[in-house]
Amino acid sequence: MKKYLLPISFSLIPWLLTAQYLTGVVTYYNDSFTEWRFYTDLEEEEGTLLQQWEGNWTEWDYRLGETSGNIKLKWRDKPDEWELRGNNKIVNARTIWNGDFTEWRILSGGKTFTLQSKWKNQFDIWSLRDSKYGGFSMETNWELDPRDWNIFDELNNDVDFETKLMMMFIVIFHSSPKE
Repeated sequence: MKKYLLPISFSLIPWLLTAQYLTGVVTYYNDSFTEWRFYTDLEEEEGTLLQQWEGNWTEWDYRLGETSGNIKLKWRDKPDEWELRGNNKIVNARTIWNGDFTEWRILSGGKTFTLQSKWKNQFDIWSLRDSKYGGFSMETNWELDPRDWNIFDELNNDVDFETKLMMMFIVIFHSSPKE
């Protein structure tokens, strides 16, 4: 009996380790950038990203199924460094150059990613630069309309959901008008 259980157990490992892929993110209301819904490759999985306190752009909460956490500025008066905490993980994001919010370094679990906007004056297209972990990019559905985004998540299975969520957050936060 034991010799049959071992092969069955190993055949289930790839299924248990499947990654969560992000596919899109939209504002909950057309006139507000403080509440978002994001989607994954699993149709029944819809997540939320909300300001923790109304009018406070420095702290956000997210939830996807049983997974939840927060994203906030790491230092109060330093808008170029964010930290995500959730699911027993910490992901950091900081600008590569001071004052330039179009290029970010994402650090998570020993992995480093560089996320950048295609243009310096228009924030409709963002992508990873030279990633050895696969591709990740985001584009607005309509030019100059930051309310609705397509996400092209082609990152390897060993890149965790929280890292992808941080990338998504950096894009929508820095592409959205602050009310």
